[in-house]
Amino acid sequence: MSTVTQTLTEPLKTLHLRSASPENTEKPGFKGTKYDHDKDAGGEKDSTYPYAWALPTFNNTTYPPLTAFDHKDPGLEALKHENPREFLQNAQVSDLTPKFGADVSGVQLTQLDLRGKQQLARFVAERGIVVFRDQDFQDQTPQWMLNEWGSTFGRLHVHPTSAHPEGHPEFHLVYRDMSKTFNYEFTDRFTSSVWHSDVTYEEQPPGLTTLFLFDSPASGGDTAYVSQVEAYKRLSPSFRAYLETLEVVHSGVEQANFSRAGNRGGTVRREPVENVHPLVRQHPVTGEKALFVNKQFSRRIVGLKHEESEAILNLLYDHLAKGVDFQVRVKWSPRAVVLWDNRITAHSAIVDFDSAQDGRRHGARITPQAERPFLNKN
Repeated sequence: MSTVTQTLTEPLKTLHLRSASPENTEKPGFKGTKYDHDKDAGGEKDSTYPYAWALPTFNNTTYPPLTAFDHKDPGLEALKHENPREFLQNAQVSDLTPKFGADVSGVQLTQLDLRGKQQLARFVAERGIVVFRDQDFQDQTPQWMLNEWGSTFGRLHVHPTSAHPEGHPEFHLVYRDMSKTFNYEFTDRFTSSVWHSDVTYEEQPPGLTTLFLFDSPASGGDTAYVSQVEAYKRLSPSFRAYLETLEVVHSGVEQANFSRAGNRGGTVRREPVENVHPLVRQHPVTGEKALFVNKQFSRRIVGLKHEESEAILNLLYDHLAKGVDFQVRVKWSPRAVVLWDNRITAHSAIVDFDSAQDGRRHGARITPQAERPFLNKN
């Protein structure tokens, strides 16, 4: 028997839970030098900034609802390869923890052929999150980044509310400088940390995700990741068995309402959706089971009373947030590229720097959609 998602036709009442995100800085060398930012997003840009093409813009373009599509993970092909880590044969690989995360030097992502990308997809699925150092990725054309890279791993997602480079809505930008931010702020809370997986309200949420920074402070602005596979495994067998019977409503309504209230960029390109996903999902390549809940977009467990749903969801949110022994913290270095599997990890930006003092943080995310979440019940 297989559990899959279903789309809700009537919106549900949702809690207003804001999302965390990246910040800002200086020049490609991460030396802490500040550039004058454009006076207004999409307006006059500083011509000396080499990545001015990727500065944030908003427009009034609207898009129809997303439609379903067939997705075959490229990592499935790598299951047939005799040496599935052949693409790493000249690389230096360090595990961030024994079971989660890896740090890689000595391989250029831009030089991988299709076979190498298939092996990469399997490797990221196995490790959850992988940092690739000293890349030339940031200097490729946006067309290459989207068409030759991102599209390999799924249909490119256009975020319904975030900023993007002019003419390239498939990039989700993270941006903060001394005068503005196009991501959420947390002046009314102790911490900016919000563990989440990206846009899980979609019928087909993202799979292998790419994040890279054009510009960053000399220190701070790290990104934290948590393994939802290991989080699942830490639970007792009887509790895991019960969770596997449950489904959760994921909603994009509050994110859209936040923008409609004039925040972020005040833009909603596509009407928000809500979908029901299994609380525990299975990875199509590794077969591993993982928790699939996050405080930003999960709203309630289907069929339970409010108090029951809140008790279970809050327990799981707390479990993920406090699981230091199945988390990693990625320190960004110049020209690093971070890949993670959004199906089996959650993450949080760490907003620990002062934009006015430390500079601009400017990055882009490429977010290919994957299959509908499923759980095979044997």
